[in-house]
Amino acid sequence: MSTVQEFISNTVTQNPVVLFMKGTAQFPQCGFSGKAIQLLKANGLKQLITVNVLEDAEVRQAIKEFSNWPTIPQLYVKGEFIGGSDIMAEMHESGELKQLLDDAGATGG
Repeated sequence: MSTVQEFISNTVTQNPVVLFMKGTAQFPQCGFSGKAIQLLKANGLKQLITVNVLEDAEVRQAIKEFSNWPTIPQLYVKGEFIGGSDIMAEMHESGELKQLLDDAGATGG
């Protein structure tokens, strides 16, 4: 496993909620990343680690290989890959996203 893959693995397993995104939570650099942040906030998320893939081309490529998913953003909860903004939106509509974040202890609820 490369050091970049180890970084990704450690990041997603050591933090309850991680979003690999373009930009930061304060300044998303793409619409999909911005939508992902809005969905997480709408579900009461209090603890979030974000990784800006625009800062590191190696991480940007490695996360796609790590998850076997071609697009960013990518949400991980308790070490498990959940999906991108479209999947997050569907889960938000059904209430699954809130439940997942509550179960991870990340909403302070």
